[in-house]
Amino acid sequence: MSESKKVLVIDDSNTIRRSAEIFLKQGGHAVTLAEDGFDALSKINDSQPDLIFCDILMPRLDGYQTCAIIKRNERFAATPVVMLSSKDGVFDKARGRMVGSQEYLTKPFTKDQLLQAVEQFGNARQEGA
Repeated sequence: MSESKKVLVIDDSNTIRRSAEIFLKQGGHAVTLAEDGFDALSKINDSQPDLIFCDILMPRLDGYQTCAIIKRNERFAATPVVMLSSKDGVFDKARGRMVGSQEYLTKPFTKDQLLQAVEQFGNARQEGA
């Protein structure tokens, strides 16, 4: 089993946040939940996540804007961001990469997909630091 990671999940859907939290905790990870970009930006300094899952379609501040703001902060520029979307579009994936996201998961995601993303990207911050 891999070492425990700190994961921030940003999604305006309570259902998605809860299922992500359950899956990640079953995988032994510490989870912080945020319901939108502003909520996430207020929690990110305290939670110091190793990995961020970010929904694209959110009110007020969408996932692309949230990811871009996170990446502009030098403390979190190396923190991997995985976009979450109910649309599996090429354009969305490309736009996600443009704002600095590492990967793209289509909702509904499975526990395995979520944990595999943590496994794959969760160590990136330490390696880059």
